[in-house]
Amino acid sequence: MEKATLQIDGMHCAGCANAVDKQLESLEGVKSASVNLATESAIVEYEGNISTDDFAEAISKAGYTLVRDESETKSKAEQVEEREQKKFEVAKWNMIWSGIPTAIMILWMLPMWISGYMFLGPVGMEAGMILLSGFAIFVPGWETIKSAWKSSLNLSPNMDVLIAIGALASLSTGFVKLSHELGYGPDFHSFAMIGGMIMAFHLTGRFIETKAKGSASQAIRKLLTLGAKEASVIRDGEEVKIPIKELKLGDVMLVRPGEKIPTDGEIVEGTSSVDESIATGESMPVEKSAGDEVIGATLNTNSVLKVKATKVGKDTFLNQVIKMVEEAQGSKIPIQDFADRVTKVFVPVVLVLAVMTLALWLIFPTFFGGIVEWAASFLPWVNPDLGSTALAFYAMIAVLVIACPCALGLATPTALMVGSGLGAENGILIRKGEAIQRMKDVNAIVLDKTGTITKGKPTVTNVITFGENSEEEVLKWAASVEHNSEHPLAQAVVHHAKEKELELISVTGFESITGKGVKAILAEGAVGVGTSGLMEELGIEVDEEASSQKAKLEEQAKTAVYISYAGKLVGLVGIADEVKEDSKQAISELKKLGLQTIMLTGDNQKTARAIANQVGIDEVIAEVLPDQKSDEIRKLQEAGKVVAMVGDGINDAPALTLADVGIAIGTGTDVAIESGDIVLVKGDLSAVIRAINLSNKTFTKIKQNLFWAFFYNLIMIPLAFVGWLHPLLAEAAMAFSSINVVFNSRRLGKAKLD
Repeated sequence: MEKATLQIDGMHCAGCANAVDKQLESLEGVKSASVNLATESAIVEYEGNISTDDFAEAISKAGYTLVRDESETKSKAEQVEEREQKKFEVAKWNMIWSGIPTAIMILWMLPMWISGYMFLGPVGMEAGMILLSGFAIFVPGWETIKSAWKSSLNLSPNMDVLIAIGALASLSTGFVKLSHELGYGPDFHSFAMIGGMIMAFHLTGRFIETKAKGSASQAIRKLLTLGAKEASVIRDGEEVKIPIKELKLGDVMLVRPGEKIPTDGEIVEGTSSVDESIATGESMPVEKSAGDEVIGATLNTNSVLKVKATKVGKDTFLNQVIKMVEEAQGSKIPIQDFADRVTKVFVPVVLVLAVMTLALWLIFPTFFGGIVEWAASFLPWVNPDLGSTALAFYAMIAVLVIACPCALGLATPTALMVGSGLGAENGILIRKGEAIQRMKDVNAIVLDKTGTITKGKPTVTNVITFGENSEEEVLKWAASVEHNSEHPLAQAVVHHAKEKELELISVTGFESITGKGVKAILAEGAVGVGTSGLMEELGIEVDEEASSQKAKLEEQAKTAVYISYAGKLVGLVGIADEVKEDSKQAISELKKLGLQTIMLTGDNQKTARAIANQVGIDEVIAEVLPDQKSDEIRKLQEAGKVVAMVGDGINDAPALTLADVGIAIGTGTDVAIESGDIVLVKGDLSAVIRAINLSNKTFTKIKQNLFWAFFYNLIMIPLAFVGWLHPLLAEAAMAFSSINVVFNSRRLGKAKLD
């Protein structure tokens, strides 16, 4: 399954997004398309050979344009900035050029409103109003008219259809009035001026909305500009400055104090403090020395470092983060499905409602006229003297204009856009937008032990021998076998042996037995390192003394590993994994939130219970093999729990995938954890609290936005129906509703997650 992120130009409302969605999903091979109005993008999952041209053609059929990566010389940040600036400039000038004729029309009408004087007479005035209003509608408003036409042809009418019909219907009354003044038609009140003003209000609202949306989407732009532009590399013994895009794997970079580290790498020389706040949200610099990983775009603070590039281009931490944020911002969440279903039928329903408004007013003029006459006593813009037919058109135009579903389409994606950006700034990467909604319902949180509750860097604390063997011998045998394993416990044994300066022995027949340990052949005999289960499998007798020693270690929250050699039990290694400093406090906070906390680990029961007691976890599920963790998650779900799983994304991948919300602990530059819905860059449990707070705050904004969007239409459409809303007030209210939703979402960006 392939995935493509497409940037689309020209979308203005939920109807636009639905039209693009429909055309993209009609392409053969496309499995799903998620079109996001706020980011003006689409995420498409597809199979087969679908080219960029195919996507462009489908988007064009819907009436919009695919934005291609048009420059090889400009950075993505520069291209994004240029697109945003272009949209802003177009919206600004459309507002200005629609505002100028509107201002002229108002000034032209002032003498008549004040004294009854009509400049150029009735014919000249009406012709002037038609020309000025027509200019506003067909010149700066041309994109709106064109969008309305195309969406109508595609049988996916958008909000521009309502604006266009409202403006054009108003303009048409001017021609009827002009014909009458020339002696050829019936007398009819002219709304020609209102047509131009509707378009001017519409384009002013779009300008403000464009500006607000640009501010709301600044998270991505901020991320894009974080990286270094150049790198100082050592080539042929000389220092050379090169553009960042020319960096290659293995290049050794020279990073001076105050400079950004150009790309992800490993320190090969030097010791310094590195400010990693852009990645983790942690304000305190971290001490780094030779052998430590560093993240591109982080800041070297006080000493010169030589860093070997280990990741470049799209594989870097920063680019992975940008990709995750883009996908999160472009994703849809369950609550949006309802809004989408409403908006798909909203415009056709409003068109029918507008026609019904006109018809009912014409059929029952006395009834509606009475309502208008009563309202005129307290609503100064209501004029009962217009005549029943004019009032019918007045009400119809107001219904068309007021009912645009733009706020409904922006409600969810703008909040999600700001929320995911806020998360990225705090080291919380939302991979799947639906996690925002699911998180609020979580009532049980399952925690892996190693690397989640503990630091995941175990160290050897005890080497106990049985028989006449020395500690050095036992440790050397164990380390020689464990040297072939990547398991953290194995690496702890190897590290301890190296600290003791023991020379390791070559082995043959190495075999790792999942959940039990490892075995291999040395020149002198077979060695086994692992659990009592492994010893049993190898036919090694574990006597009472060994079992007692193992129990003592486990009571101290240490993992005990048996060592056998040449058919006999020769030793026991105690390994401790230190609890993270914030684990106890974080688990206490989780319990205050009413969450059931559960430790799920492959470690033995005693060790797991000892760790659980240290941090305050009540329930422990231990001695679980990696492939059994998902079974435990399923049992909790079957018991009615909504489960969040926190793990390292490797052994825990199946459980993370099955959980209602999978929270993967990212470490260093490794953030591309496909199994998690949420990735925590900084591997501490306090970030889980921040992720929960982020979810709650973002979903609250979504609910606020949706309430406003629905409440606005619920109140305003009936007022327009009975003739109480001037079309201009209707347009202003429509624009305000969209702007309000965007600005409400923007306030989320200032929220505190701690």
